Amino acid sequence: MKRSKHRGHKEDRNGDEPAILETENLDRQGMFMGGGQDLDTISVASVTAVTTNVSNKRSKPDIKMEPSSGRPVDYQVSVTVIEARQLIGLNMDPMVCVEIGEDKKYTSMKESTNCPYYNEYFVFDFHVPPDVMFDKILKVSVIHSKNLLRSGTLVGMFKLDVGTIYTQPEHQFNHKWALLSDPDDITAGCKGYVKCDVAVVAKGDTIKTPHKAKESDEDDIEGNLLLPEGVPAERQWARYYLKIYRAEGLPRMNTSIMANVKKAFIGENKDLVDPYVQVLFAGQKGKTSVQKSCYEPIWNEQIVFTEMFPPLCKRIKIQLRDSDKVNDVAIGTHFLDLRKISNDGDKGFLPTLGPAWVNMYGSTRTYSLMDEYQELNEGLGEGVSFRARLLISLGVEILDPSSPEVASSTDAQVEGVPNISETATGKVEEFFLFGSFLEATMIDRKIGDKPINFEVTIGYYGNEIDGIVQTKTKGKRGGGDGDEEETELIHNSSDEEVDDDGDLTSVATTPPMKPVITDRNYFHLPYFERKPCIYIKSWWQDQRRRLYNANIIDNIAYKLEEGLNDVQEVIKTEKSYPERRLRGVLEELSHGCSQFLALANKDQNQSGKTKLDRERLKLCMSEVESIGQQAKAMRSQVKKSTVRDKIKLAQNFLTKLRFLADEPQHSVPDVFIWMISNGKRIAYARVPSKDILYSTIEEERGKECGKVKTIFLRIPGKKGFGPAGWTVQSKIEIYLWLGLNRQRKDYLSGLPNGFEENKLSKGPGMPCSPPISLTYMMKQIFQLRVHMYQARSLFAADSTGLSDPFARVFFSTQSQVTEVLPETLCPTWDQLLVFENVELFGEANELRDDPPIIVIEIYDQDTVGKADFMGRTFAKPVVKMADEHYGPPRFPPQLEYYQIYRGNCTAGEMLAAFELLQLGPNGKADLPPIEGPTDIDRGPLLPVPLGIRPVLSKYRIEVLFWGLRDLKRVNLAQVDRPRVDIECAGKGVQSALIPNYKKNPNFSTLVKWFEVDLPENELLHPPLNIRVVDCRAFGRYTLVGSNAVTSLRKFIYRATDKQANNWSSNTTEEIIVVGMESEPAFKKMDTVVKLDSCSDAVVKVEDDDKDGKGKKKKRKKGEEAEEEELDESMLDWWSKYFASIETLMEALKAQEAALSDSEDKDDVDITDAGDIKPEDSPVKGTKRGKGKKKKMTFDPFEKKKPKLDELKVYPKELESEFDNFEDWLHSFNLFRGKGGDEDDQNVTDEDRIVGKFKGSLCMYKVSDDLSRDVNFDPNMGMFQNIPHNDPINVLVRIYVIRATDLHPADINGKADPYIAIKLGKTEIKDKENYISKQLNPLFGKSFDVEATFPMDSTLTVSIYDWDLVGTDDLIGETKLDLENRFYSKHRATCGITSNYAIHGYNVWRDPLKPTHILAKLCKEGKLDGPHYGPGGRVKVDNRVFMAQTEIEDENGLKKQTDEHLALTVLKHWEDMPRAGCKLTPEHVETRPLLHPDKPGIEQGRIEMWVDMFPKDMTAPGPALDISPRKPKKFELRVIIWNTDEVVLEDDDIFTGEKSSDIFVRGWLKGQQEDKQDTDVHYHSITGEGNFNWRFVYPFDYLMAEEKIVISKKESMFAWDETEYKIPARLNLQVWDADHFSADDFLGAIELDLNRFPRGAKTPKQCTIEMVTNEGEMPCVSIFKQKRIKGWWPFVARNEDDEFELTGKVEAELHLLTGEEAEKSPVGEGRNEPEPLEKPNRPDTSLLWFLTPLKAIKQLVCTQYKWLTIKIVTALLLLAMLALFLYSMPGYMIKKMLGA
Repeated sequence: MKRSKHRGHKEDRNGDEPAILETENLDRQGMFMGGGQDLDTISVASVTAVTTNVSNKRSKPDIKMEPSSGRPVDYQVSVTVIEARQLIGLNMDPMVCVEIGEDKKYTSMKESTNCPYYNEYFVFDFHVPPDVMFDKILKVSVIHSKNLLRSGTLVGMFKLDVGTIYTQPEHQFNHKWALLSDPDDITAGCKGYVKCDVAVVAKGDTIKTPHKAKESDEDDIEGNLLLPEGVPAERQWARYYLKIYRAEGLPRMNTSIMANVKKAFIGENKDLVDPYVQVLFAGQKGKTSVQKSCYEPIWNEQIVFTEMFPPLCKRIKIQLRDSDKVNDVAIGTHFLDLRKISNDGDKGFLPTLGPAWVNMYGSTRTYSLMDEYQELNEGLGEGVSFRARLLISLGVEILDPSSPEVASSTDAQVEGVPNISETATGKVEEFFLFGSFLEATMIDRKIGDKPINFEVTIGYYGNEIDGIVQTKTKGKRGGGDGDEEETELIHNSSDEEVDDDGDLTSVATTPPMKPVITDRNYFHLPYFERKPCIYIKSWWQDQRRRLYNANIIDNIAYKLEEGLNDVQEVIKTEKSYPERRLRGVLEELSHGCSQFLALANKDQNQSGKTKLDRERLKLCMSEVESIGQQAKAMRSQVKKSTVRDKIKLAQNFLTKLRFLADEPQHSVPDVFIWMISNGKRIAYARVPSKDILYSTIEEERGKECGKVKTIFLRIPGKKGFGPAGWTVQSKIEIYLWLGLNRQRKDYLSGLPNGFEENKLSKGPGMPCSPPISLTYMMKQIFQLRVHMYQARSLFAADSTGLSDPFARVFFSTQSQVTEVLPETLCPTWDQLLVFENVELFGEANELRDDPPIIVIEIYDQDTVGKADFMGRTFAKPVVKMADEHYGPPRFPPQLEYYQIYRGNCTAGEMLAAFELLQLGPNGKADLPPIEGPTDIDRGPLLPVPLGIRPVLSKYRIEVLFWGLRDLKRVNLAQVDRPRVDIECAGKGVQSALIPNYKKNPNFSTLVKWFEVDLPENELLHPPLNIRVVDCRAFGRYTLVGSNAVTSLRKFIYRATDKQANNWSSNTTEEIIVVGMESEPAFKKMDTVVKLDSCSDAVVKVEDDDKDGKGKKKKRKKGEEAEEEELDESMLDWWSKYFASIETLMEALKAQEAALSDSEDKDDVDITDAGDIKPEDSPVKGTKRGKGKKKKMTFDPFEKKKPKLDELKVYPKELESEFDNFEDWLHSFNLFRGKGGDEDDQNVTDEDRIVGKFKGSLCMYKVSDDLSRDVNFDPNMGMFQNIPHNDPINVLVRIYVIRATDLHPADINGKADPYIAIKLGKTEIKDKENYISKQLNPLFGKSFDVEATFPMDSTLTVSIYDWDLVGTDDLIGETKLDLENRFYSKHRATCGITSNYAIHGYNVWRDPLKPTHILAKLCKEGKLDGPHYGPGGRVKVDNRVFMAQTEIEDENGLKKQTDEHLALTVLKHWEDMPRAGCKLTPEHVETRPLLHPDKPGIEQGRIEMWVDMFPKDMTAPGPALDISPRKPKKFELRVIIWNTDEVVLEDDDIFTGEKSSDIFVRGWLKGQQEDKQDTDVHYHSITGEGNFNWRFVYPFDYLMAEEKIVISKKESMFAWDETEYKIPARLNLQVWDADHFSADDFLGAIELDLNRFPRGAKTPKQCTIEMVTNEGEMPCVSIFKQKRIKGWWPFVARNEDDEFELTGKVEAELHLLTGEEAEKSPVGEGRNEPEPLEKPNRPDTSLLWFLTPLKAIKQLVCTQYKWLTIKIVTALLLLAMLALFLYSMPGYMIKKMLGA
């Protein structure tokens, strides 16, 4: 509608106020308010019209038509698994599995390590709707020893949903540690950590990849966990209890055909649905039981999930399903968003809900075999009808892992729960819904002219198919409900039911009516003065308080949004005093908040209040209160300068309020309005019930309750996507009212007055019933005048890339069209449309304040077929009643811009004005005459009248024609003789013809001009059209492409004021002195030799250091005192590069810190946060103000950085830093072809580009008397001093450093990248130098290409993936426009280094010395200078710069030179008056790589830079050598001397003593196959072991990156070796050797060779602290110390996952370079050369062989004493028993025989 999201009161103009409050008006108002109070405190209520007494009978329609949810989008999830640490388990072979949904990807397996290093990158691509994407679960799990045969055992897993990642800043987690836990054993605690990067990119998102930081910063695992802000690091396990009680209102349905057959044959009338509920949460699924054949199932079950708390999965998906033998179908879906039912603040609460009913919406309730809207029931897209409601509640309890009854498994369980009382969810009340259809127009003619009616439903009431729903709740009322048959009978007679009080319970549909033709596209229904009504009685739990509170917050938010849009409109249209309006908005906000606090706490004792209600109330109260207070505080801080920042903060309030207003516990279901044509459902609208809910208190009332609402009906489901969803199916004006039946008395009061009610005829004495239609007695006749002036930036609907637009205007039941303007996207119709005899019903004064809306649709006329829809907008007319005077301030109305929408996307804007004039008793005679400009004769078309059309004045537009680039073929023919036509407001100019585009695409005549009449108001300037045509044979022209320059503002030339121009008249000479730290002499000089007789302003700036960082060299405790001197010969280009990257990282960190600081101090004015540039240039002159010179402080233990000359690393393209190098030469993209119909049109625009026009524009009022220079060239107009555009030969030198995060191109998840370069006809493919299996390849290459501008001006740098067979795939490419760089004033041909040197790593690359460049710049900029003075100073214009004047050559001889001086001036060239601009420094730019098939999604980045040298100058020197550093060979020698206190693992069989057979194993990380073992020290009883054993590890090492380089084949089938870079870490382990079983692992330590704790002097001082508390120990680096000896602890984890000390080792580490190692070789173990002596091991180990008796004594007497006694006793007993059995029989016989 309006540009500012369809403003409402923008159009509600009223008579007593000027339409636009200009400055003086505001000042006047200021006077009234307080007799000239301080201007900085004035606040204004509304800008465009200070509205008073507006009867708000109409609510504002929403303009965006298309449902956005449910439409699939492209997503890419990238996961980099870097390493894992602290994995629980002994000696494992771990691999990491990354899983999203069904996709699984695995890393390689690392052998026998608990801290594997992977650095592998995985990419998952999806094309699904956002809801589906964000509910997908990302699982990272570590699996131990998986191979082909066994699936491996799970060590631990971590899961979170993709939505959580997407809500992160930049949509990513970078270098964070995921904490693993075991889902089957929740008492176990942490199972290890995996360090990864995770990013989610949707189409069109840009992702900022932070530069790879050094490893050491992230070793703090606890501080870098992969968790969103605000989630505690220690997450506990919790149980989530979701209770599901019952459901009601299920649609009458069954999907199996058998059921229908059965019903036909047997005639049994069972409920045909078998419902159950399925719940999905955090990747787990739970189901209730199935209730057979039941429309009102009762389950009373709870599903229990066990999951960490807070969970990283935000939504629980609850789906009601119908069980079926063939396949189950969803009946409805509801999502519980845990963020909305919990709060993590200090006074927060755990997730809780209900018991409450939740409503489910989905497809229509009509039963059909094939449901075309089935996916709506799955929760995709907006439901088009009520499906069912479900009574649920949710509770969470945090588990105490120590308690015994905690089940260890996390699978979902189902248990029964007791029934819930009827009143638990609130008292059932009778609700009454009334609606009246005032107008139904714009009915799409495709529907056909069958009779049309409308159906309104609320929940399961009012639906034709369901008939009467006899729910339990309803059965309770009034006792004597007629029995079934009687109601059936009434039901069959019509769609009405009789209530027991004789009232009809519902009339839910309007009578069918035949539509009448409006115009070619639309029908309307002829309601005229008789308006049909509907009403429905329904019974729901009374939970209005919830809705009331939501409404109050909604209203506050709505007003705030209106106000903010208003402020932005003021800023955009450049009216004065936006800050006053913002103050008004904030006042209104704080007032609204205080009202909420007053109202929200009522009806506390209402039944059915749940815990969530109480907690949410507390939350809303505190949040709203704090918003109110902040708004109050902010109001006083709003100044003109801070308006923009404050708007940002206010936007935050808005999102917070919107979040609070969303009530998670539903009560009354939403209202659906369906248009039915001949029994077929066509289109629908959904009205939230809270929006039409009535309350006696104004603030609590729904924003559309008792108001006339304009609703556009939509096509349901998928069909509504794309163009089909943009055509209006029908526009209805409807009045809705919903409230309790007992509040019914004034339900008609909001209708436009002047009607009579028509009721159903009933017997006498019946109580009054609601009307079934209204008849309007009063009607007013109006004339509507529509002033259609112009439109701009319309949608391109034809294949030429242009359109033939016309506008169609609808008002009430009439429509008219403007004329069709051919081939333009910026039509100026300048046409007045007059609608005669418009009849509107209602009282005159109501119509004046609240007229109906006007709909304007814009179409593209096609020669054949129907016109294409291009967009739509709404407007409200300014109304004049018959008795009002036609004159200022309201009339004539002003032209305003209205935003045009096409679906959800903006599609241009329209400039128009609308007035609605009432016809009085004299008819048209009273109306103001229509005065058009007399000179335009356009037949019957009326032009826009004089008072309304803009005031014009004469402008001259000069056009610089430079050339055309990259023109594509048109209709398969190449463009050969192109010409450019420029047109603006009907006038124009043509360029010279390019005779042969192939030979030279530049124009011969550079500048042409034309004069044109344009509006004085710059905001109303029409666009300027650029069209390129190809002149073919026989005088034919073909359009190649076109571009509309929508805003000419940046091309308007404004003459600078004379004073500023004339610098020489400045009497005070401003001298800026720059001192360099290398010459201390200057530091002592406080006075400066004057070079001029004028009085001097001396500014002295000490330039401590070039990179703008205050480096106070603080020493850390353990650090060596001597600072290592940098060896010049050691330094190369890479030293400089890595130093610069470190600077960039620090600058970014500081920036983040500054930002987070500023966020903490919300109330502090944030002005300087944006000014922290990565390097603050040390000289700021006096004109910059002193406030900005911040020295940046960094953490105190910053590493001492040696002084290096740095270059500038740009984390983005160079163009973005220098405004695309369009300082005087602009590129205009030429478009052709239809605009994209995708959901995001901006992306597909790239495919429509058919070339570029290079040139520029300059416009100025003709009246200006322009001061001309002496050497002014009249042919060039305003474009003086620009170079000529003849062809020029250039040497282009491209340096490619490295690529990062490439998209994998091979199946193994890697790529084999190489560089390809294309410039003009030259193509270079560096195929033989591909880098095997790398996604972060280091190239370090330079390429020289010769080119001729303008023919070869676009450079393409691509990265391809090398394949052994088949063609190589493109990974991504980047394109650079070299021509603009070459001609730019920023001098992007060759960057300016920070220091001048003639040899070494920092050698000056440009063939022009700094002195030459400076002289040239001064000449071009007409500056006086440069004058080199004595003592190392130079004067340019009126600035003095100082620097050193000596330089060393290779042999160390000093020479005098002015180059340093000149370079100092160049580095501060931007501070020069008039001619100054920032010169491009020596730099590296980071460019995103894109793939044409995947537009908008980054495929990686490339770091590079380009130098250009014209061939007519001196030839440049050889290219810099940036080839990657070769790793250096090193040898690490580790001598294991002794061990001590090793845990004793074995029990001696004979003596029972604890002992261990100790040996030590060691290897360098990544080289497990090269592991070395000592010999075994057998039978150590004390844990002491003596070894004297030497390990020798040769390795290749990169000093700069602190990584070991390993080249090895990945597998036996691999074609070539792959290079790995791995942190230098030494692993030592202690083992217990066993002869027959596997050796036992006892303990380990990993030493990072760059930073490890210094060994202890004695075993006593060696503690476990050295591992657990590593950060605080003094650390050393073997690369600096070379040799170190000491004791280190071995540790392992015990059962409780705690570290425990398992031994100590005395070792000596000795590092040698490859050469040194060759000179003094040593043997491994104790071998020659330099053998170590044998250890002196005690002989006790064999003593027990010599003393067997001693051993037996030991066994019998001590170890097995009790066992021996037990055995002896048992033997005695056995003997006695045996004797007894033996002698018993004989004895018995003796006894018996009496012998």
